[in-house]
Amino acid sequence: MFYFRAVERFKKKMQAKTLVESSTMTSLAKPQVPGQVKHYLQFADLTREEYEYLLKRSAWLKAKFKSYETWHPLHDRTLAMIFEKHSTRTRLSFEAGIHQLGGHAVYLNTRDTQLGRGEPVEDAAQVISRMTDIIMIRTFGQEIVERFAANSRVPVINGLTNEYHPCQVLADVFTFVEARGPIQGKTVAWVGDANNMAYTWIQAAECLDFQLRFSAPPGYQLDPARLGKNAAKHLTICADPIDACKDADLVTTDVWTSMGYEAENSSRMSAFQDWMVDEDLMAVAKPDALFMHCLPAHRGEEVSAGVIDGPQSIVWEEAENRLHVQKALMEYLLCGRLG
Repeated sequence: MFYFRAVERFKKKMQAKTLVESSTMTSLAKPQVPGQVKHYLQFADLTREEYEYLLKRSAWLKAKFKSYETWHPLHDRTLAMIFEKHSTRTRLSFEAGIHQLGGHAVYLNTRDTQLGRGEPVEDAAQVISRMTDIIMIRTFGQEIVERFAANSRVPVINGLTNEYHPCQVLADVFTFVEARGPIQGKTVAWVGDANNMAYTWIQAAECLDFQLRFSAPPGYQLDPARLGKNAAKHLTICADPIDACKDADLVTTDVWTSMGYEAENSSRMSAFQDWMVDEDLMAVAKPDALFMHCLPAHRGEEVSAGVIDGPQSIVWEEAENRLHVQKALMEYLLCGRLG
């Protein structure tokens, strides 16, 4: 008798398990309506309210990931990843991320596709967006992702361009919030080149209401024409990196020579030599200040080994969080708000 009861309990348990599994095999993605597709091409594309949702959603998804709980809202959905620039963290985080959400990734390199042989961006967008559900592009000019998005039937995400790197700054903001709480009202020091990260941090400061101090050597300053109308309220330009870092809550930097500017490497090494984030710069920041770097890093150039490998550095958490925020972003662009 006990045996038969045990068998019945096992059958019911398996039936319940099958029911749960089958319920997760249906994608929660919503059909995309032409003309109403939401893209993520720069940080300014979303509102503060949307970012508050994404930060909370990132924490929720990260918790499920850490506890090995399956969550497949994008079952049977396909992400196309188009690369014109080299990548480690971007490819790994997007490819792993879509898989963990129940979908699949297709890797496309412009060297191996018709895009590398002169096919118009507009034509490629029409074709690729009819065969996939969401697209990430890592390329050079911002106008490329904008042209692609203008002709895409599905969401397009900027994985990096010369002008902006919104996914990285989203991960950085999440990392700060995770470690120190809300970033609103805080001070972030950017020490280094006026590159895609710097301009994205400026957009983030405007959107999320914190202060950004920027410091770079002469000849590598920000272009006023690229600054938003409200940038002055959130941006302070410092000639001396010490002034930028004084009492900062977060100090962050990037390589002195970004991809595409290798010909300028020698002159940049000379110009930026006094802009290395070292122990002296971190000493003038707040005692509990964090250090971030989007990686890859060159120890002894833009950052000292003592800082990036030191107790205030949070670069490895920052790198991991690319995975979690991009999962939240892809889920949001395809499913809208959940939970």
